[in-house]
Amino acid sequence: MANDKYAQVRLISKPENILKTIYTACRTCYSSDSPLNIYDCDSAQDTEKMLKLINKVVSSGHYSTIEHIQVSFAISNISRACSHQLVRHRLMSFSQKSQRYVKEKEQFDYIIPDTIENNTELKQKFEELMNKISDLYIEFTKKGIPAEDARAMLPNAASTSMVASLNLRELIHLANLRLCSRAQKEIRILVKRMCDELIKEEPWLKDYLVPKCERWGFCDEDKSCGRMPLKGQ
Repeated sequence: MANDKYAQVRLISKPENILKTIYTACRTCYSSDSPLNIYDCDSAQDTEKMLKLINKVVSSGHYSTIEHIQVSFAISNISRACSHQLVRHRLMSFSQKSQRYVKEKEQFDYIIPDTIENNTELKQKFEELMNKISDLYIEFTKKGIPAEDARAMLPNAASTSMVASLNLRELIHLANLRLCSRAQKEIRILVKRMCDELIKEEPWLKDYLVPKCERWGFCDEDKSCGRMPLKGQ
């Protein structure tokens, strides 16, 4: 059955106290006091104070201080094309639904890009092709072809699911690249939903989890959308 809804995302794991952890890392670099004392001291409860230092340190490019924060997301209903783009971010960790061990017993779910969804004639041809592939896949597996071999015919549109984990530095990098209007729509939606999930818990991150042009004030893409001036202009 076709599924034209985009990614379903939930934040399933994050540190209990992100701000205090990053603040402690930042202060440790510039203080003679021990990390334990810094973490436990009452002044570390001052959110405004912690944010002021964190913003200063991160803005200076001292990104190791935010690598201590690891977050995990449960992700479903994305295409294999989308997951292939996501796994290029090599500092992330993935546990993905296997097409080798999970055999499709009926019509596999797939993602229809909006450009195809909005063209009635081509959408029909697309769905006919998906149905034909599904019928052949089921025929092959029923006749003894292992799922690990029958999967060779499954398309990039086939949906998948995964658990994905990454540290905060990599999430900011992911957002800066994949929220850009030059990125494909499906992965833009996926990453936006990942960011929104964390921002619900940590609103102060909204200024970091944005397209790179918003952080830099300029665009470095060859084909700019025109939202920001080009680099050097």
